[in-house]
Amino acid sequence: MRKAEKEMTSLTRRSVLGGSLGLGTVGALARPYIANAAATTAEMWWGQGFAEEEDISLKKIVADYEKASGNKVDLSIIPFAPLRQKAVSAITSGVVPDIMETADLEFAALQSWDDKLLDVGDIVETQKKDFVKIAVDSSFLYNGITKKRGYYMVPLRITGWPFHIWRSLVEKGGAKIEDLPKTWDAFLDFFMPVQDNLRKQGIRNIYAYGYQLTANGVDPIATYNAFMIAYGGKDLVTPDGRLHTDDPQVRAAAAKAIERLTTPFKKGYVPPSCVNWNDADDNNAFHSKLMVMDFDGTISTEVAVFKKKEDYNDIVTMGLPLGNDGEPLPAQIITNGAVIPKGAKNVAPAKEFLKYLAQPKLLNEWLKGGLGRFMLPVPELVQSDPFWLKEDPHRKSYAELTLLGPSMPIYEVYNPATAELNGEHAFSVAMFDVMNNGMTPEQAIDKAFKRAEAIFAKYPIQQA
Repeated sequence: MRKAEKEMTSLTRRSVLGGSLGLGTVGALARPYIANAAATTAEMWWGQGFAEEEDISLKKIVADYEKASGNKVDLSIIPFAPLRQKAVSAITSGVVPDIMETADLEFAALQSWDDKLLDVGDIVETQKKDFVKIAVDSSFLYNGITKKRGYYMVPLRITGWPFHIWRSLVEKGGAKIEDLPKTWDAFLDFFMPVQDNLRKQGIRNIYAYGYQLTANGVDPIATYNAFMIAYGGKDLVTPDGRLHTDDPQVRAAAAKAIERLTTPFKKGYVPPSCVNWNDADDNNAFHSKLMVMDFDGTISTEVAVFKKKEDYNDIVTMGLPLGNDGEPLPAQIITNGAVIPKGAKNVAPAKEFLKYLAQPKLLNEWLKGGLGRFMLPVPELVQSDPFWLKEDPHRKSYAELTLLGPSMPIYEVYNPATAELNGEHAFSVAMFDVMNNGMTPEQAIDKAFKRAEAIFAKYPIQQA
């Protein structure tokens, strides 16, 4: 990681096309929002990109805004793990910037519950008609003080969890990418014989999977959720905010996910070091070809080697396979955006900048400048701009996963209790209980579910 730097400066393809007519012409998109406000400064904290192009693109947007408005944005670009800690510390102390990126799954949901964020509905409304519904809905969070929902985050980009596969390692292991099965379990099982064949060739340091079986960061949470959903457990938490640990189907799916993630580890198909990884370590391990396949959010894996064309072109990016029943699986979509914390000293210029940044045309240019690591949450532009669906196979697979297939929000949107539960990494602890403490998956889930029930009891959601 580079040091932090500071600069002044469920959708189908048919429904996406049918629901995006309100965007208007490209000419209309090109007119940036600039209010005639007195020149002033807003302080903004943002997460560092995986590729330098992401940071360069953000700085350009900021510089363009400053030139057009006369305002200033005091931009701090911070590695994402320190940003998480810094953001929470700022909220706790009350000494906050004017704009903060939501650097993890928990921050916006928990701070909304505690009434620590300003309602930004006036910003969301300016672009609501053009954004994909899941991005807008994911910004509509519950406030535990007012006992109602509001827009406490400005949605700016979305992401899902694709698979990343080394074609050359698959072939070296005696298989072909074109032979990958189409259903979940068969797809996953495909990679174990690849490792076996590599071992027969005397290659001891390449593993089948790069699963994040750790208790650090976002990756193990999203990985576990995807597996649980694949086995029928998507209703662990429902849109009304209720927990369903008493549902036999959810309980069975939760235990099956634990089994399917821990068994390859115990059999030696996952690097032993994965239990200590942070969110960047699987990327680094994949780039060093420590594993054949990784399951990781965004296409940061790909954009990090964008300039190394041999590696970039050797990686295959794939969305979710079908469920074991042959039906499409919903992708859990994370909406990333910006919040204005209560206590911010420069609310007016902060809102001015976010209204500017949230315009679809400008968002598109920003995210394209960042090599498409995050997906643009504007269906019409993704469909019409060749950058997303025609020019690059990685971005095409990513767009199809995040924007064109069945989807659902993360559980934190439904109830911030999920954020506290995942802050404790309860399901990672369940995996450790199986891998290290001799528990069965069912016993580990019983323990995790009891903890979930205790936490959810503290977060009652009043229904509208």
